[in-house]
Amino acid sequence: MATQNKIAIVTGAGSGVGKAATLALLKAGYSVALAGRRKDVLDLVAKDSGAGSRALAVQTDVANPDSVKALFAATKKTFGRVDVLFNNAGVNAPAIPLEDLTFEQWKNVVDINLTGMFLCIQEAFRTMKDQDPRGGRIINNGSISAHAPRPNSIAYTATKHAVTGLTKSASLDGRKYDIACSQIDIGNALTEMAAKMTKGVPQANLEIKIEPTMDVSRVGEAVLYMAEQPLDVNVQFMTIMATKMPFVGRG
Repeated sequence: MATQNKIAIVTGAGSGVGKAATLALLKAGYSVALAGRRKDVLDLVAKDSGAGSRALAVQTDVANPDSVKALFAATKKTFGRVDVLFNNAGVNAPAIPLEDLTFEQWKNVVDINLTGMFLCIQEAFRTMKDQDPRGGRIINNGSISAHAPRPNSIAYTATKHAVTGLTKSASLDGRKYDIACSQIDIGNALTEMAAKMTKGVPQANLEIKIEPTMDVSRVGEAVLYMAEQPLDVNVQFMTIMATKMPFVGRG
């Protein structure tokens, strides 16, 4: 069933999980502000969606407070409010030994994955608590790495563990404003970033193995499901993963 007159912001909307969620929301009738660093890529997703004026591309650096403010201002100016934020933008550092990771590589991941997500949550709070009707929903992209690390992934893993803290705090602090905050943890969705899974990736025992993947469109559908709940219902945590990926159990 189509959703009418609901407004969403998706960060990292130009590719992968963000693109899949954007397309699912647009297909369901949402108006969506697509945020990302590359305007040309966002424009292409918006055009290919066939959603016309319901898709707004906004070049955004989530690690920059002024850029995040501008994203929300542009969304409110164009669509009038914000009902859903899919807080998805994220980066990784090279898969190198922990002791070789540079300060700059560490800081880049923290700035985008953690500080960027906080800045978007904060601006969503400011927007959602003052709009009429009041409230909204924030969905944070946690990742399987919010639960367990891969080898040589300390920056990404640390920030994704921290996302769980952001989600819990925002879920608690949002209650008084009718803001629901949840987290989706994704494992082995077949995106550009995860294509390496099909060729083999290091395991905990240092072996290289090919891992099963799943269609990224399933993640978009899951985000839509979470977004569609009434504000008195919250899918607090959802894990969606390739069934046979090496996550549950040992090894």
